[in-house]
Amino acid sequence: MTRHSPLLLLNNGVQIPALGLGVFQSPPDETAGAVASAIAQGYRLIDTAAAYMNEREVGDGLRRSGAAREEVFLETKVWITDYGYDATLHAFDKSAGKLGVDRIDLLLLHQPLPSRFDLTLDAYRALEKLLADGRVRAIGVSNFMPEHLERLLAETSVVPAVNQIEVHPYFQQRTLQRLHAERGILTQAWSPIGGITSYRAGGTSALDDPILREIGLQHGKSAAQVMLRWHLQEGRSAIPKSTRPARIAENVDVFDFELSADDVAAIDALDSSVRRGPEPDSITLEAYGRAIPEA
Repeated sequence: MTRHSPLLLLNNGVQIPALGLGVFQSPPDETAGAVASAIAQGYRLIDTAAAYMNEREVGDGLRRSGAAREEVFLETKVWITDYGYDATLHAFDKSAGKLGVDRIDLLLLHQPLPSRFDLTLDAYRALEKLLADGRVRAIGVSNFMPEHLERLLAETSVVPAVNQIEVHPYFQQRTLQRLHAERGILTQAWSPIGGITSYRAGGTSALDDPILREIGLQHGKSAAQVMLRWHLQEGRSAIPKSTRPARIAENVDVFDFELSADDVAAIDALDSSVRRGPEPDSITLEAYGRAIPEA
């Protein structure tokens, strides 16, 4: 049985599936198969990034799936080494070429790059140009904190449709999410099932959390499914990553149950306010600059 995600309305009227497949850290040789499997299971949103070095394989997976291009929402991100007006326009060409598409549904700036925010602003103005020209259907940002968003909003014209940020039960970023709600920006959760808590040194896996497991037992679902349902019920988009067909199928099987108010309150109470990913202010060209190959 295939299962299709509900749609969320972006601030420019474009609809985005609430649940999608993320391919961060998916090895290129496994990515095409994961994408094709996800589309077969009912996913209609695929999230990648230039810095993941697997955009070409995402495009291969889309074509392998046999799905029509307009049926699948593709989003990718511009890396910091391609910030700047002309460089970002060219970054679109590189990503579109690797994906094998003429238009990208959602294009994000991957990081705020606070140490060179002038380049960030020029990059976002390039996204505005791509939007105006119809090369992308929506634009947004990723890992922007309140101060970054406020400056961006003050100095550009188009309110980002999305801010893709780390959100899972252990790190919920409620202040930032409230700002999104006030400004009409959709919160999209990366590491939505706390996977980053497993692969960073010293982390504990949310998949083993006793509260999440107990809630899952009550509904006949896994801890991962409970977390994804939590995101959906709170109005977020979520992009869990997996390359295993069984896990990909499990992650999309979350539309046939509902968490109670007590369930949601118990999950909300797990917030530790501890970021597991890198601090956005630590992302600099000197430390994280890497060349993005041509298409």
